[in-house]
Amino acid sequence: MQLRDQVAIVTGAANNIGRAIARCFAAEGARVLIADIQDEAGEAVAAEIRANGGEASYFHADVGTLAGNRDMVATAAARYGGVTILVNNAHWERRGSIEELSEEDWDASFDVLLKAPFLAGKYAVPHMRAAGGGAILNLSSVHGFQVSPGYPTYETAKAALMQLTRQMALDFGNDGIRVNAIAPGAIPSDEMREENAHDPIWHERNILWNILPTIGRAEDIAQGALYLCSPQARFVTGHTLVIDGGFLLGFKGLGGTRVQEFLQRHPDLLGYDLSRPLGPAALIEDDESEQ
Repeated sequence: MQLRDQVAIVTGAANNIGRAIARCFAAEGARVLIADIQDEAGEAVAAEIRANGGEASYFHADVGTLAGNRDMVATAAARYGGVTILVNNAHWERRGSIEELSEEDWDASFDVLLKAPFLAGKYAVPHMRAAGGGAILNLSSVHGFQVSPGYPTYETAKAALMQLTRQMALDFGNDGIRVNAIAPGAIPSDEMREENAHDPIWHERNILWNILPTIGRAEDIAQGALYLCSPQARFVTGHTLVIDGGFLLGFKGLGGTRVQEFLQRHPDLLGYDLSRPLGPAALIEDDESEQ
């Protein structure tokens, strides 16, 4: 087991990526604190891990606050004797331009997406230093490299989180603390995958921007997280690992969004050869019109 004797905190672990990471870490021997504000779902994840032979418990943590992070780390240390792994995965955002978003929206998003990793790290680092080292993993996003309409808080915070990752790696490397990030692409939840399992259009739409013709799973991110938090990555720090099926390579940002919206407004243009200039001459005639 790669994480035997490790104590891991995973924030936002009640569902999707955080849940997959918690399951994976527990299966590899870590004692895991499931931190979230979704109490029922968080307790269910912890119970599932215990039922499968792992060790986990749930803690209600509002990571957008200082007290929430302080108490979360203190609880993990009290329950399990220390903290050696911290995964900052919690998420909150509201979409819209800066004109449409309120100051409260901006603050709430940055509290969870950026201030929380700062605070959680602040309280976890002393425990890791006392243990002789540790690993911090920040969940960024491919959106930290690109911009799309209506994502100002999310994309700005995720870009800043990658810089914070590098800064923390520099500051705490001498303590044996490695700090890395993962930038996932689109990762539908297990529930969403099950709901749309028999919908080929949903599948096609979700691989539209991927280089690989498949949909990402939360387990794909969990395997990257396991590597970065395990001894296998002992010489890796300050790094952002992109796990996106090639999404970032094919990401068209504003242009892609506008093409999609344009075709939704003008479905009749689906009969055009879009590799040629738009106009009457580009219309692909059917067999009857050619006769």
